[in-house]
Amino acid sequence: MSDQITGLWVALATPLDAAGGVDHAEFTSHAKSLLAAGCDGVVPFGTTGEGPSFSCAERLAATEALLAAGIAPGQIALGTGCAAIPETVGLTRDALSLGLTHAMVLPPFYFRDVTEQGIEDAFAMIIDGVGSDRLRMTAYHIPQVSGVPVPAAALGRLRARYGAVVAGVKDSTGDFNSFLAFRAAAPDVGALVGDERQIARALAAGGVGTICGMANLVPSLVRAMFQGEAGTAAMTAACAQITGPFLPILKAILAAQTGHAGWRAVRPAWRPADAADGARAAAALAALTRAQAA
Repeated sequence: MSDQITGLWVALATPLDAAGGVDHAEFTSHAKSLLAAGCDGVVPFGTTGEGPSFSCAERLAATEALLAAGIAPGQIALGTGCAAIPETVGLTRDALSLGLTHAMVLPPFYFRDVTEQGIEDAFAMIIDGVGSDRLRMTAYHIPQVSGVPVPAAALGRLRARYGAVVAGVKDSTGDFNSFLAFRAAAPDVGALVGDERQIARALAAGGVGTICGMANLVPSLVRAMFQGEAGTAAMTAACAQITGPFLPILKAILAAQTGHAGWRAVRPAWRPADAADGARAAAALAALTRAQAA
């Protein structure tokens, strides 16, 4: 069992079927294609996967589909964060029962005026509720979306209290000072970035990798970031193709890349991006990928 998520893990996007449920066949096909392209693992039902828009049962069924398709449990880190702690505990325990060890966990969200100690208490309640030394939790810090931070000092205290169970933190703020704060306060916790443009810089500062959305679209450009700063210009240009809300345009690009129109579907309250915008962005990303490979 790997104690930490390291390398290039994909914040896996979630295709929908005509009824609005998870399209398990396309979901597993997409995940397998990314692993074949050199990604180290997949993280279903994070932000890019529209995680909070899916029930615990839907998330678990989709994870079972990944496993049934032959993806190893060690290559999956399920997004299990819910607003209610008992649901987070239950989904995390169910994931462990399937053989997974890694879970990416948001602090409880909705209430925005909570304290640092309250957030620490919440993570402790989750870990104690799951009650397994097999758990390897990656705390998920994306306060600009969730409204609730993972305080760096609290993470350090949780690591001291629970050891390897508190395995990682994903910093998706895009603020490199935030990443450095985690490195300083919790140096034994594997620090990952969500902003692809920061990967090389984060690795140089002691980070262990990334969980990112752009790997759904351009895994080779993301992988190039692990070779140093030389790939930053191409990665920055790729990110610039994402105009408007991230999720709808990412899925429109996937629809253009795969020829599978169902990829454009999003869970309400999102609305699908224009197909033509997706096609234009897909063409630009293809050109960047060809240039990088040349």
